[in-house]
Amino acid sequence: MKRKSLIILSAIVLFFTSGCSNYLDINHDPNALAEVPDVKVLLPAAEMGVANNLMGWDFGFAGAFWVEYWTQTYTASQFKTLCQYLPQDFNTAYQSLLSQPLPDLNYIKANTKDNSNKGYYFIAEALSIFTWQIITDVWGDMPYFETLQGADGLLNPKQDKQQDIYADLMNRIDDLLAIDLTGSSIDEKYDFIYNGDLTSWYKFASALKLKLMLRLSETQQYNNAQTLSYIESANLLTASAKIPGSVWDDTKEGKRHPMREFQAGGANYLSTNVIACKTFFDYLKVNNDPRLSKLFSGTKAPFFGDYTSLDDSDDNGTPDNKETYATVVFAGNMDLMLMSNWEVDFYIAEVYARAGSPKAKDYYEAGVIASLTQQGISDYSIIETGYAQWMGGNTEAQIKQIAMQKWVANCNYQHIESFLERNRTKYPSVNDIDIAAARQYAWSNFPVGDLTISVVGRALLNGALPASPLYPDSYITRNTNAPSQKANVGEKVWWNQKQGK
Repeated sequence: MKRKSLIILSAIVLFFTSGCSNYLDINHDPNALAEVPDVKVLLPAAEMGVANNLMGWDFGFAGAFWVEYWTQTYTASQFKTLCQYLPQDFNTAYQSLLSQPLPDLNYIKANTKDNSNKGYYFIAEALSIFTWQIITDVWGDMPYFETLQGADGLLNPKQDKQQDIYADLMNRIDDLLAIDLTGSSIDEKYDFIYNGDLTSWYKFASALKLKLMLRLSETQQYNNAQTLSYIESANLLTASAKIPGSVWDDTKEGKRHPMREFQAGGANYLSTNVIACKTFFDYLKVNNDPRLSKLFSGTKAPFFGDYTSLDDSDDNGTPDNKETYATVVFAGNMDLMLMSNWEVDFYIAEVYARAGSPKAKDYYEAGVIASLTQQGISDYSIIETGYAQWMGGNTEAQIKQIAMQKWVANCNYQHIESFLERNRTKYPSVNDIDIAAARQYAWSNFPVGDLTISVVGRALLNGALPASPLYPDSYITRNTNAPSQKANVGEKVWWNQKQGK
């Protein structure tokens, strides 16, 4: 698609494509940037380019499988490699982010940085920092400082250490938050996320800094007193940064929520390849969580990666491969999240928990309520008398309770974020029970709320869970400065330092 075509599509909200490997592939032409008459027409496509990847082919599916929201059906095979922990590189997401939203965001910044109106620059820089945070959190060490400089002859950018990338992202967010937006504005028609409300964008950027700070919680660079001081002075996000469900047209191909596109677009990936995973499903079912019926349709779910089983795990007379399992529910008007209000509440709750403050309870409960509200649920009894009632305890117990509810809240909304946060906190915990060795025992006795190790992929990572994908193929094969490929998907990124699987 040529740049002029992209402008038209951006302006009328038709910037969607369908399929797998070409999802959101816009055939970006960096040499045609001069054709753009006004930077504002690039903003909708950039926002959609970032958001769609978060629940797209790589991040949306892999995130859901690797935190055990979903597992592969017994009758199909599309996602068996994810369930087996076989090599994955998430190359589709990498190429998409590097080919479209990031260059467009750079163009917006370059052409507005000297303007007195800082609105477009502020949004573009906030989204750029957010996108780079996702890239380095997913893959770890990656090219950063020399990327997107092909016009200057830097065709093989060197790989940078994740801690150096994080240091620069922190500097960038501090510089961004120092901008005075008084008198600045943007055309609300070109902002799908906050409709031109720069106060909300400032809160988004403030919350993004908190996210960057807390992601380093298990490194020597983390200072909870400093983070506590920040949250008590910052003006943080209260309204989720999202593409609202009202944007989609579920009746038309190419205009649906990305997960609906994979389903209703003809491939039927959700209905033919995806079922609920027992790990997550039972956690909600046993605890009478009202969000269960919003996320799944059905009454039973199998163990993760157990699609080869011919046994009768629940001893009801029906073999596992003949059972009817719960399927995934995705409404046509689903919001598409970049950063949720519950995410920020849970971050704040964790900071207070680490400080030994009773305010942890307040923000924890606010996070759960925000999640319930997002699902259209007004019954808050799970935090009043139910399983999500604040239990207090020592710092680690509080961090676990916060992390578990974040795991629940993120389902269907922030899958890759859930994967990254599980890597950081190590909650939900992993249980070593060998499912295949004693399926009926495991069915009745597996600790509710623990993750399992894939039945079919158990040996591949020596009993551990995936920690990061391989480096993208397009990077490894085309960049002469690329490192050796990772051995498997068990290699941890720099900040993933907490003990545990």
